[in-house]
Amino acid sequence: MIKTINIFLFFTIVFSYESLARSEALTDCSHLESDHPQKAKRYLMCLDGNIELLERSRQTWITKLLMDTEELEKNTGNTQLMPIIKRSLLSQSRYMEDSCKWRYLKELPNSTRAAKVFKRCKISFLQQHAQELQANF
Repeated sequence: MIKTINIFLFFTIVFSYESLARSEALTDCSHLESDHPQKAKRYLMCLDGNIELLERSRQTWITKLLMDTEELEKNTGNTQLMPIIKRSLLSQSRYMEDSCKWRYLKELPNSTRAAKVFKRCKISFLQQHAQELQANF
């Protein structure tokens, strides 16, 4: 019963990612970029939408990786893999946040420019991480 549920969840995640990738691409926000406060707000909101989309995609791949690893643990008895994967995911998240934070702080006191830099940085890291999660090394 549990194996059936896991298989169902696996296929649901894979199909949801495939439909997500087909139906939703990142929005081109470049036409909204401006230093004017009201226009900058729209630009930042557009970037937020892209970040949300990338976070969902990244989380889908993380879930798939964890489920595959659980299955591998059951089949082989190798329990060393999961703690390392979880630690690497945590380290990746911390690295991404800290790398984008120092870029943000570097742009202060111009908070609008700092927010733009932070969000573009986060988008770049999320794209890279999702690609790494999808790669079969």
